Amino acid sequence: MDSPHIPVLLNEVKEIFADIDEGFIIDCTVGYGGHSEALLKQNSNIKLICNDRDKEAIEFSRLRLKPFSDRVIFENLRFSQIIKKYEDYPIRGVLADIGVSSLQFDKKERGFNFESDILDMRMDKNSSLSAYEVINYYSEEELADIFYRYGEMRNARAVAKKIVRKRSLSPIKSAKELSELFKTSKKSKIHPATLIFQAVRIEVNDELGELETLLRSVENSKIDKAKIAVISFHSLEDRIVKSFFKKWAKNCICPPEVMRCECGGNHALGKILTKKPLTPSKEEIVKNPRSRSAKMRVFYMDRAISD
Repeated sequence: MDSPHIPVLLNEVKEIFADIDEGFIIDCTVGYGGHSEALLKQNSNIKLICNDRDKEAIEFSRLRLKPFSDRVIFENLRFSQIIKKYEDYPIRGVLADIGVSSLQFDKKERGFNFESDILDMRMDKNSSLSAYEVINYYSEEELADIFYRYGEMRNARAVAKKIVRKRSLSPIKSAKELSELFKTSKKSKIHPATLIFQAVRIEVNDELGELETLLRSVENSKIDKAKIAVISFHSLEDRIVKSFFKKWAKNCICPPEVMRCECGGNHALGKILTKKPLTPSKEEIVKNPRSRSAKMRVFYMDRAISD
């Protein structure tokens, strides 16, 4: 079955999970099944729990993975729910590809695309908040805040002011209309509205909050002797993953001001398997330019270390 989505870091994902020969892997963001299909083919004895917030992605993957139907469970749950529901299973791996899929970007009716005739950007179509509400009803201060925090834009206030001025004349109804506000004569490989769209998308889907929820859920779960692999696409996400993994690997949890360890050590939940994040090869970037910003960090959860 042809897929509209090219899975990033596919060879690296396969290599990370290559030695798992039993139990379950949770694919928290199955998307269009690229990573899951590769793992099911490679690891013939494992089973997968394939989850996604996007029902369209679930239905596509259900068809794509039909040859492996006896080894796959599909779920449409939030991260905290999927981890809690299956924490008693023999989980040997957790994979999360924290990014918008190519089909979501490319299908104009989803409202992620710069040329889209609607303004939506919801990964979960049942969510009440869409990009339309953010752009047309957030205050100028709220807009500037999300552009600064989620887009890391130095000109966040100016961008917010321009949007508010435009919507005061008439509502901004489409992604195309929003993107055209920031068209420039300067030639660039990156669309001038990229960071604006990124910030709005993160706000609409609470992407950073969802990522933190996933990592906190894994931390507080019974999952053990398992590899946790997270693929992120911008610095804010990568910073969160790096921070959690660093915390999980620490033996001493005493506050910085304590001169001598008082906690007794032995608090590490495992070890970091990637000192530096894994990134796409030049060959992959040529084949799939959207992979260029991907980074994968991997942690091995081994709670026996802290026993």
